[in-house]
This record gives sequence, structure tokens and C-alpha cells, in this order.
Amino acid sequence: MGVADLPADPRKACFKAYDIRGRVPDELDPGLAARIGRAFAEQFKLQRVVMGRDVRLSGPELARALASGLAAAGARVLDMGLCGTEELYFAVNHLECDGGVMVTASHNPSDYNGFKLVRQGARPVSADTGLQEIAQRALAERRASTPAAAPEVVQARDAYVLHVLKLLRTRLPAFRLVVNPGNGAAGPLLEKLCARLPFSVTWMNREPDGHFPNGVPNPLLPENREATARRVREYGADLGLAWDGDFDRCFFFDERGEFIEGYYLVGLLAEYFLRRFPGARIIHDPRLVWNTRDIVERLGGVAIESKCGHAFIKERMRSEDAVYGGEMSAHHYFRDFFYCDSGMIPWLLVLELMAESQQPLSALLAERMRRFPVSGEINRAVRDSNAAMKRVENHYAGQGSVSRVDGLSMDFGAWRFNLRPSNTEALLRLNVESRGDAALVQACTREILGLIDTASPQEAGA
Repeated sequence: MGVADLPADPRKACFKAYDIRGRVPDELDPGLAARIGRAFAEQFKLQRVVMGRDVRLSGPELARALASGLAAAGARVLDMGLCGTEELYFAVNHLECDGGVMVTASHNPSDYNGFKLVRQGARPVSADTGLQEIAQRALAERRASTPAAAPEVVQARDAYVLHVLKLLRTRLPAFRLVVNPGNGAAGPLLEKLCARLPFSVTWMNREPDGHFPNGVPNPLLPENREATARRVREYGADLGLAWDGDFDRCFFFDERGEFIEGYYLVGLLAEYFLRRFPGARIIHDPRLVWNTRDIVERLGGVAIESKCGHAFIKERMRSEDAVYGGEMSAHHYFRDFFYCDSGMIPWLLVLELMAESQQPLSALLAERMRRFPVSGEINRAVRDSNAAMKRVENHYAGQGSVSRVDGLSMDFGAWRFNLRPSNTEALLRLNVESRGDAALVQACTREILGLIDTASPQEAGA
């Protein structure tokens, strides 16, 4: 019996394709957190587990409950307290644990929280690698976890900073930076990291604050970008940077304050690694692909398409021994970081490229952006994702090639699109790109959005 076969339970909704994420307390509460902890430890027979949490106000209570569940199953629990997801990944390896749990809901609204689960080596736990079984155990569990002794408090931040700095090959100059942690968890780590580098830094929303006084940190939302962009221009910065709540994603603003789509950073970092490791494998997601493939093929690398999502990308990274993987959503994965994603490593490598080339970020990307214009990711809340996707596919039937690596991708030669339901939110996500024709991107985007907005369940046979 799988999760779908269990009796109706609103808590089932928090078990996603590659993590656990739901509204607190109606979908995720301390009781379920304890059962998830017990189920996780029992499923993988964990002996030593490290956990951490982001700044959300529900985090401490959920973390305590999680620890009780882990301990009830016999696991020794180590607690990092407030940290970022990548610090948790590092700690699993550095502290030689056989499991880890990050309490986070990343960029979701403030009343959400959740868990990212990893095994030894920071290997992700997804629906394909144990999360379904954990959900089944946790939802069927009726025992209450006995309150356990407080976990052992540990820290790995200093060691993590040293690990990140060792990845740099070039001595960086005194760049002027605007950094915006968005009142999420990134501030304390950034302070330690920047203290060891020669940068001149102006801060925004520096202090961790689970009330999110400046809005939930999600720089993908256009309305969240202007404050950072304006500060870059006012300060005359070389680069602007912003992070989501658990800072496993980093977002870039060039020296003009222009927001840079994560897609173009994937190509830039792919080039960085292929010049160091000729012929290497590069993993990319199916939402936007042409720029990345063009760069990888030109440099003699191997471009490999993977389903979206951190758990799926990491699994493919390991199976292919890829040196780098990137998603246009601003997740960047590195072989030298346990095949995991990081929101700190990418911006340091970009600064290294800027230093080596003596060019600003805008110049490094201008030609790529001209050759492969994109729509930017557009989200639509729809009543029936399947109906909307079917209407779009029927409209273009027979006109282009179809791929279903993740959602619906159609390639028409001069332009292509990907349309897929989000794995973490009730949204349909659209991305459109072309070969050098920005007007075509705009026209096709408008047409597809019109089809989505007028779709009905009846048209898809629902």
C-alpha cells in the first residue's frame, strides 16, 4: 500500500516528489514531525543523524519533535540549530553521520515548513528512493514519541567556510558587492565568509528573522528584485546577490542592477568547469536547454538532461559522475561538494571568472542572452494542470517534437517551450526560449498563456 492508498488525510499533501513541505499546523504539525523522524530512522536504520533549521518561527518546535522521533528509533541526534541547507549537507559528511534532516520550506509562504532528508554522503531521499515508504510509515503510525533528552549541539560552519574557500583557484580582488540574505538564514554564514575575503560589502536585510519583515525571501518573484537592483545602482557595485530562505539558491544582479536569469549562469558555470575538465559531463534541466547545450557541445563536453528537482539532479549527478549540474531555477550542483547544490559556491566562482577575464558580468553574458532570449519563468495557478497542459499540446499537435522528461516540452526549431506542474506548489510553470528572436518569445508566450488561462477540465476529458 502506498501513500495514495491510505485513508483521506490532509497531511498526505505535505509529502512531495523530493521533500516534505506543508502548511503548519493543518498539514504538518509536531506530532507528524515526530512520526517522520521515527520513520526516517527506521527506514534506513540510522544511527547518527544531524539536523538543522532555517529561520521560520515554527522551526524550533518542529525540530524538537523531529529529534524525539529520531531518538525513539534509536538514533543519536546532533543539532546544528540555525543554518543553511548546504551547511547540513556538509555536516553529514564532515561529522560522519549516516543521515541528515533540514527543517525548511525554502521560499514558500511563512506559514509553511518542511523537511529535506538525506542519507550518508548527503544522498537525497526522494519519492523514488524511500520518501514514499517514510510517508506510509509516518501516516500509519499511531504511537506517540516519548520526549527525548536534548540533542547534542554541534557546529560545522567554520569547517564549511574553509571547504568553500579551497574551491577557489584565483585570488579575488576587492569587488564591491551588494548582498541581500532577505532576513533568511544566509546572514551569519555570509559574515564569516566575507570576513576572509577582500570585498567591500553593503548589506540588505541582514538579520535572520522568521517574521520576514521584508517579505518571504524568494528573489524569483519580480516584485522582490527591485530593492536589490536599486541598491546595486546606488552603490556602484560590481555584483548584487540575493538568496532564498535556506540559501541553497543564489540570484545575481549585474553591475547595472539587471537581474540575471539563472539559465545563463548554468551555461557560464558549465564553461568554467569544461575548461578545467575537458570532456566532462554537465547535467541540466529540461525547462531551458539551448544555451547550455550549445556551450557544452562547443567545448567538447557531454550535456545530459535530467528531471527537475534537487533529489533527481543529485541522483543523476552521481550516476554520471558529472562535474557540474545546473537548473534555471538557480540550483547549482558540484561534484566537489558531494554532488550537492550550494548557494555560496556559485557567486564565488562567478567572481573568479570576472577577475580572470577582467570583464563585468554583463559582458560575460551579453552574447549568450542575445543568442538565446527567454521568457523568464511564468507561474499560473490553474484549477486543473493536466487540462491546461493537454489544451496546449493539442493546439500545437503535429507542429513540433515532443519530450516528456519533465512535464511537456515542445521544440519547433526556431523556438521551444516547457510547461510543467510545480513539485512544491500548486502552480503550472512556463518557460519559452528562441534562437535569437526576442519578439518571437514574447508572441509565443502570450499565445501559450492564453491557452492556459482558457483551459477547462472538460476539454482534457477530465
